Amino acid sequence: MTASLSYPLEKQGITTSATIFANLGTPALVEHAVKNGEGLLAKDGPFVVETGKHTGRSAKDKYIVRDAETENTVWWDNSNAMSPEQFATLKADFLAALGQKDTLYVADLFGGSQPEHRVNVRVINELAWHNLFIRTLLVRPTAEELNGMVPDYTIIDLPSFRADPARHGCRSETVIAVNYSERLILIGGTAYAGEMKKSVFGILNYLLPVKGVMPMHCSANIGPDGKTAVFFGLSGTGKTTLSADASRTLIGDDEHGWSDTAVFNFEGGCYAKMIRLSAEAEPEIFATTKRFGTVLENVVIDPDTREIDLDDNSLAENSRGSYPIDFIPNASEDNLGPVPANLIFLTADAYGVLPPIARLTPDQAMYHFLSGYTARVAGTEIGVTEPEATFSTCFGAPFMPRHPSVYGNLLKERISKGNVKCWLVNTGWSGGKATMPGIKRMPIKATRALLNAALDGSLNNAEFRKDPNFGFEVPVAVAGVDTALLDPRGAWADGAEYDKTASELVAKFVANFAQFADHVDQGVLDSAPKAA
Repeated sequence: MTASLSYPLEKQGITTSATIFANLGTPALVEHAVKNGEGLLAKDGPFVVETGKHTGRSAKDKYIVRDAETENTVWWDNSNAMSPEQFATLKADFLAALGQKDTLYVADLFGGSQPEHRVNVRVINELAWHNLFIRTLLVRPTAEELNGMVPDYTIIDLPSFRADPARHGCRSETVIAVNYSERLILIGGTAYAGEMKKSVFGILNYLLPVKGVMPMHCSANIGPDGKTAVFFGLSGTGKTTLSADASRTLIGDDEHGWSDTAVFNFEGGCYAKMIRLSAEAEPEIFATTKRFGTVLENVVIDPDTREIDLDDNSLAENSRGSYPIDFIPNASEDNLGPVPANLIFLTADAYGVLPPIARLTPDQAMYHFLSGYTARVAGTEIGVTEPEATFSTCFGAPFMPRHPSVYGNLLKERISKGNVKCWLVNTGWSGGKATMPGIKRMPIKATRALLNAALDGSLNNAEFRKDPNFGFEVPVAVAGVDTALLDPRGAWADGAEYDKTASELVAKFVANFAQFADHVDQGVLDSAPKAA
């Protein structure tokens, strides 16, 4: 049985006797999910699910079909390849599995809020809550827009499907296979819903640079002055916290495009970490855990009282919540804003070397964008006693199918064209390495004060000094901020030990950037740090 779809599944070569539920709204999808036994309704309204062994993305199980379309466009050093023949076999098996389902859920959605740069995405799910998730995360068309809508790309997501490495050319029973020529993505063997969201991000990261639009793994907001700020940062650097400022309008928390006229959200929802979330630290996000329409993944729930426990990580450290962006009170109604006036690169430096804020030239901005540096605190693995440097190019390497230089050059061009101010903000540790006794993280109050000064323009009037290791400009004094924080070396009890640690970090930067040396101009190469 086929429900009303403007573009029938049969036209896509999909034949099934399943009952098709197309473009259902949130209440109906929650009803189906409850009836199907897919999860539990919590006391205050959210739907709570468990995703099984996959509580995060399966990066090693993601493949791109290597064919004439992708041979010279995809960054193969960063991508697993699947042959067209292997994909054809996988597709045939997926379609056979679809044909055996009793029920399927279909959602037609937009990837991208700016009409001239969005793509039509059809998602086919066997789970109602998965369909609710992707309907929440992508941009929801109006009834008028749905009429006659034809999918540009299709995602088929079947957690019950088990891939065969020998047959399908993958490494396990889990597979995420992307075929840009056929505009088809197949996801099997994982119930983690974030795979769908990031697959759409990958599509836009592949398509938009050709149009001169910069895709970004970032959050974005608008100040009272109407100026947009973009926040790049890896997990744990404060991207969500610092952009969720009640005094500023939120454009989005994770994925955006930068066109000639706007910064636009790729999504219509948010996907926030829930572990140890508190009403005091992040009140706007915490409030979403008490609303109908929110989906909570791997959050522990009492089956009798239906109370949730955000502090319990027994199911996952990466517990997540998805909710429509309008659940955040200060969210943009249009899901977009003006082109950026400021770019902020967030890093959590566990080495205690970087200053709390630094001003970057366009060349330095490209260098740090391609580097994508942060550091993890030691102790997360047995035997690790020192901080660990992490470099994820473009602050999102797993989602960037093209070579990083494509995104880096586009960013540098847009920075220069718009005279955009660029800042490196360190939310990490000061006065020593994170592993040293008594060393504390940067005070959030100081970070916010520095960030506010950067965004309102007053910081540009400060006196700056040149950092001897990284060459960028660091303010000497800022009102309301302890001057000692602005001098990382002076904050250390032992200056010689600081110099040694800084030299080691500089060497890590230089070694990591060697992979990009042949793809950038001399100005960017000259922006590399040099040990003092």
